[in-house]
Amino acid sequence: MSKWRPSITTGIVGIFIVVLIAVGFNFLLKNSTPSTQVQLGSGMFKARVVTSDVDREIGLSGVDKLDTHDALLMTFPSDDKWGIWMKDMLIPLDIAWLDSNKKVVYIETNVSPELSTTKTFRPKVPARYVLEMSAGSVQRAGIKINQVASFTLNGDE
Repeated sequence: MSKWRPSITTGIVGIFIVVLIAVGFNFLLKNSTPSTQVQLGSGMFKARVVTSDVDREIGLSGVDKLDTHDALLMTFPSDDKWGIWMKDMLIPLDIAWLDSNKKVVYIETNVSPELSTTKTFRPKVPARYVLEMSAGSVQRAGIKINQVASFTLNGDE
């Protein structure tokens, strides 16, 4: 019969604590991300808002399901022809670019995750916001160029 060693117990407890901290940090991170309601066309989307370069780059990477009323709203510090790619994407998306007045200036529909990093999607005119939705959302909600979205962000009145 082998003898139980205190160092084994300490190691197991240490691993358990590290895992518990990681799970707690992940929970806090996911639940502390700002969100907003975006009304566009006939659709109302609960959008997670991302504002940093790192969060915009991650986007919806790794997400294997996006409900029809969920979205990701990327905000940028200025108007530009911001590019979107499908790195590590698992699902197709509809993407709408909006200018600083929240008017739709460009749309891509049913963008395939199979394009991975081989293609970057860019609007033809500068935009301030990018709204990523599940594929089919543009058609379901009747979203069109020149429509104006309604949403508030921290600092909006």
